[in-house]
Amino acid sequence: MSLTPATTFRLDNRFARELPEMAIAWTGEGAPGPRLLVLDEHLAEELGLDPDWLRSAEGLELLVGTGVVEGATPVAQAYSGHQFGGFSPRLGDGRALLLGELTDADGNVRDLHLKGSGRTPFARAGDGLAVVGPMLREYIVSQALHALGIPTTRSLAVVATGRPVQRETIVPGAVLARIASSHLRVGSFQFASLTEDPDLLRRLADHAINRHHASAAPSDRPYLALLEAVIAAQADLVARWMLVGFVHGVMNTDNMTISGESIDFGPCAFLDAYDPAAVYSSIDRDGRYAFGNQPAIAQWNLTRLAETLLPLIDDDQDTAIELATTSLRGFAARYENAWASGMRAKLGLPEGSDATVLTEELLDLLRTHQVDYTSFFRSLSGAARGDLEPTRGLFPHPVTADDWLARWSAQEPQAKLMDEVNPAYIPRNHLVEEALAAATDGDLAPLARLMEAVTSPYDERPGLERYAVPAPADFGTYRTFCGT
Repeated sequence: MSLTPATTFRLDNRFARELPEMAIAWTGEGAPGPRLLVLDEHLAEELGLDPDWLRSAEGLELLVGTGVVEGATPVAQAYSGHQFGGFSPRLGDGRALLLGELTDADGNVRDLHLKGSGRTPFARAGDGLAVVGPMLREYIVSQALHALGIPTTRSLAVVATGRPVQRETIVPGAVLARIASSHLRVGSFQFASLTEDPDLLRRLADHAINRHHASAAPSDRPYLALLEAVIAAQADLVARWMLVGFVHGVMNTDNMTISGESIDFGPCAFLDAYDPAAVYSSIDRDGRYAFGNQPAIAQWNLTRLAETLLPLIDDDQDTAIELATTSLRGFAARYENAWASGMRAKLGLPEGSDATVLTEELLDLLRTHQVDYTSFFRSLSGAARGDLEPTRGLFPHPVTADDWLARWSAQEPQAKLMDEVNPAYIPRNHLVEEALAAATDGDLAPLARLMEAVTSPYDERPGLERYAVPAPADFGTYRTFCGT
């Protein structure tokens, strides 16, 4: 079905045009009763899309993938990936479509992409569908990360399809429409490398440079510069995750972007009690993607990217390996600098001060006493202003924190700085589950209230007190599911 939007916009097909070997033209499955659940109106307007049109019957056709804007070429993208350490040579968009590329109000090119739009040739054994709960989870978490200032794909809308989907029980189906700088992944380069077509690999790398890392183009070694740019972007991204206690859950190579944006929020979560071993994904049985493992896994994934780029870095393989290895060694320093700088700010200490010992001792205290991560850091602003009791009260035995608090207070921390980097509100796991359960049953009010909190995470407001406190003691062990 060809659509005529009320407000004219253009969807380019640049990815399909420039990399046809990695794109299969496709359209979404029909949705028997599409119904809009949530729409980010501000994002729509930023993209030049009319929110009222998106709510119309034609707009919903676009958002579920059955309607095509004139000139667009919706495609399922091909990629490979290491999934929990095991390599899958042919993954791709099994239940997703790239509708095309938009140019936003600032002149930036951004993908419009669907998840849950039906089976594609990459679907393997899956049904190609998605369900309301997990799609709304991605909406919540991506909105929250954006509000926290963390690079992320954005959720434009979630549409209920009116189709029942079989999972452990029968649940309502849904499609997520999301926006990204692109959907180029480490797995995209793995796929191109497997074809043993040097022209395809070079065109993919040039596409990535043009789209994301233009500063690499004039370099004497542009493909090494591309690798270094991705390393820097991912080091900064993962440091930001760690600073707010975000656990991605499935850091497969096909879930790591070249742009440095967070992507594919399946079984993701935020820390409750501080624990480097925290795993919330029901499918991560060995803890590969535990909270504390995320920096090391990021470097492992980047090494896989480097392997694909070796033929482009230098004709001599030994030279290429040496250059790539040197670049990869820079990840740790970049990550540590970003982490240390962010942690100094969380503690209210000036840039340049050495907070290494203080940070290590604090994290050990939080882990040992299972203290809520977000609540602790938010309470420190009050402690910096002289009110220590809320912070002390987070510990089972308040006296435990006294020595550390005394040494930290002696550094004269800046409360205002801390207010700006320590959120009052995150998508706390028990509240996310409450909102998803209600939405699955047709009640969107808890979701709206949660979104009100997490989209302004640093601004404490009356009436939102329950969104700023730890999970109740009876919440128990938390596990999330990706919805496939």
